[in-house]
Amino acid sequence: MQIFRGFKHPDIAPACALTIGNFDGLHRGHQAMLSLLKGEAQQRGVPSCVLTFEPHPRDFFAALTQNPSLAPARVGTLRDKLCDLANCGVDQVVVLPFGAHLANLSPQDFIDQVLLKGLGARYVLVGDDFRFGQRRAGDYKLLDSAGLRQGFDVARMNSYEVHGLRVSSSAVREALGQGRMADANRLLGHPYRISGHIVHGRKLGRTLGFKTINQRFAHWKPAASGIFAVLVYGLTDKPLRGVANLGVRPSLNPKDVNGGRVLLETHCLDWPAELGAEGAYGKIVRVELLHKLHDELKYDSLDALTAGIHQDCQDARAYFAR
Repeated sequence: MQIFRGFKHPDIAPACALTIGNFDGLHRGHQAMLSLLKGEAQQRGVPSCVLTFEPHPRDFFAALTQNPSLAPARVGTLRDKLCDLANCGVDQVVVLPFGAHLANLSPQDFIDQVLLKGLGARYVLVGDDFRFGQRRAGDYKLLDSAGLRQGFDVARMNSYEVHGLRVSSSAVREALGQGRMADANRLLGHPYRISGHIVHGRKLGRTLGFKTINQRFAHWKPAASGIFAVLVYGLTDKPLRGVANLGVRPSLNPKDVNGGRVLLETHCLDWPAELGAEGAYGKIVRVELLHKLHDELKYDSLDALTAGIHQDCQDARAYFAR
């Protein structure tokens, strides 16, 4: 899969079958849409292409209006989105920076400048709630009319349901926010997972007897938070069982090395001896959050924190034993 930042790149295909969206958490509805897109691309002899945005448009408007509540909780990072799109067999992804220029394009200018001149779209597939252009004035009807006039095909995919529940990123966010990991699994088609580089942290865990691997995410507001039983992939040739804290660690000083940013801090229940004490740094690992144990807690002392971690490890082992 080829990945492009913006569409002004000589290696972008001159024509494509295109779908557009944020694809935050590549759920089963997205997967069905991409399967349809690939079939249409093959029929036309052009590559399949996904146009997505970073930052999320709502992140941009939250910053513009200085209203953080407008920013959505995010299901996944950009790295996870791109990995999932590659796994779905997409040929190319264009990550378009969302800023003032894009926000102020009229729907027709978006069609002319981005879809046609920029990407050479011959087929455009959108969801049933798709909106685009300044003030979200463009919709499927407008896009379809433009396709008839300007010579590209337009299709709309209706809602995808699982057991009567409409599959959407909002439904995934709600399930994760409420700690309903099994429901999130059903919507996503796989366990909820986060990947990233292992970075150096404060190394407090090893002094407490619970060595951790740390993944730090700048400018990310995760849909899930709390303490989880997890599986870790990428440290050895087999997944490792563990317990993880996803959040901002309220028991610690917000001015520590984490700086109040979101951290995924994972303790492997059985640390592989072949890695040694320092052998994990720099590796890219995937952590699957299988079961939520509880929300983040603020402990009054390091002794209380140690006791809490010990209990979490026992609870995680009991979960895996079941």
